Amino acid sequence: MADNALTARQKSIAEAASYAARGDQTGLKQALIQGLDAGITVNEFKEILIQAYAYCGFPHSLNALNTLMQTEEKRGNKDPQGPLPGPKPEGTSLEYGTQNQTSLIGSPVSGKLYEFAPAIDEYLKSHLFGDIFARNNIDWQTRELATIAMLASLDGTESQLNSHIQIGKHNGLTDNQVAEILQIAGRTGAQNVLFGKGSENTAFARYFIGTSYLQPLTQQGVGISNVTFEPKCRNNWHIHHKGGQILLVVSGRGWYQEWGKPAQELHPGDVVNIPAEVKHWHGAAKDSWFTHIAVAVPAEGFFNEWLEAVTDEEYNKLK
Repeated sequence: MADNALTARQKSIAEAASYAARGDQTGLKQALIQGLDAGITVNEFKEILIQAYAYCGFPHSLNALNTLMQTEEKRGNKDPQGPLPGPKPEGTSLEYGTQNQTSLIGSPVSGKLYEFAPAIDEYLKSHLFGDIFARNNIDWQTRELATIAMLASLDGTESQLNSHIQIGKHNGLTDNQVAEILQIAGRTGAQNVLFGKGSENTAFARYFIGTSYLQPLTQQGVGISNVTFEPKCRNNWHIHHKGGQILLVVSGRGWYQEWGKPAQELHPGDVVNIPAEVKHWHGAAKDSWFTHIAVAVPAEGFFNEWLEAVTDEEYNKLK
């Protein structure tokens, strides 16, 4: 295994954190079993799932801990417990929490938001970075790995996700490891796509950069398909001749762009009407899986004309 790839333990932690954030107890149970079999201790998993409440809320954290408890009971409570956290540092939680936050990030944290709401700054420093990150039976890199997986599994957390990706790198995670975490988080969601992820879209793979998945829903009357893109995946520029297409965004974050116009960011609930004869492309954002329903507008003589790829230079200009 390459030095900059995730270990089996790290993959299991990322999967468990992602499933916990999504509230998917079935997926979480399987990730916990795999992780315990790979040597992760019960107390290590406890720490990850306790930490989940700071990013996903108490309900998800409590449900995940209950799943861990039930899993352990069914396994006969025979898995290694592992060490408990050591004693807290001397001083107040705010004092050493501020020190922890500065060390984690690499510089002191301040800003207009914390001036606007000083209480949230105090809670972050004293509770999250003081009480939680001071628990030392798992290291900060592992905590950041889990945090990235959690945030990548939630909608509307792009700013926090990008911040924690940088914090994770500051604490030793590599670009390749971060990419793996994002893929794991996307995969846990893609497995629960409303109409099913379908099979790898091999028939049209030459017209895509990255891997996409196709689940045809109906070909009678109106052609409708569920299309899922892995992070960074996008199709080539193309034109629907004679008839257009409608995209119904189901999950994740993605992009749609018409030739000569700025790219449009897409989120669940968005609807894109693509007129006939318009050159365009669509696909996933860098840090998110993306799923849409593609509806072909019926027209006599309808056909697709596939054109050049969306270059990395074009695509990397997008956030």
